[in-house]
Amino acid sequence: MPTPTPADYRFAPTLTARLLGLTLVASAVVVLLATVAVAYWDLHTVVLLIPALLVLAVLVSMMAWSNGYVVRLTEDGYQVRRIRGAGVPAAHWKDVEDAVTTHVHGSPCVVLRLRDGRTTTIPVETLNVDREAFARELQERLAHGQGHRRL
Repeated sequence: MPTPTPADYRFAPTLTARLLGLTLVASAVVVLLATVAVAYWDLHTVVLLIPALLVLAVLVSMMAWSNGYVVRLTEDGYQVRRIRGAGVPAAHWKDVEDAVTTHVHGSPCVVLRLRDGRTTTIPVETLNVDREAFARELQERLAHGQGHRRL
């Protein structure tokens, strides 16, 4: 039986590294443009402090953002955050009809189908977890949340 504590799943390290890399490149472009502006208009070099502080704030917020959970499974239901186009962001297990695995655009996903016809699609490759372990945990929590017991 699943434990009563929530199971939190975060972004996979490869995805986090890719997002951080894009952020670093964009930050470098901002600093380069500020440096060129300082040189071209003969501004005081203190002006470079503004983009440097901005870059630092963006990097710290990016690290904090990527450290939070993406999928949370609890005894009562689930929550999905930070995945665009996932569908229903949260529901109780009693509202879930079933969970199926499929491929969406070539990426393995778990689709939670709700009783009212809506769905939640979770691309498993974006999570820092083994696909099989995630699907197993999801099925166990779904069965427990709907009151089903193992034979």
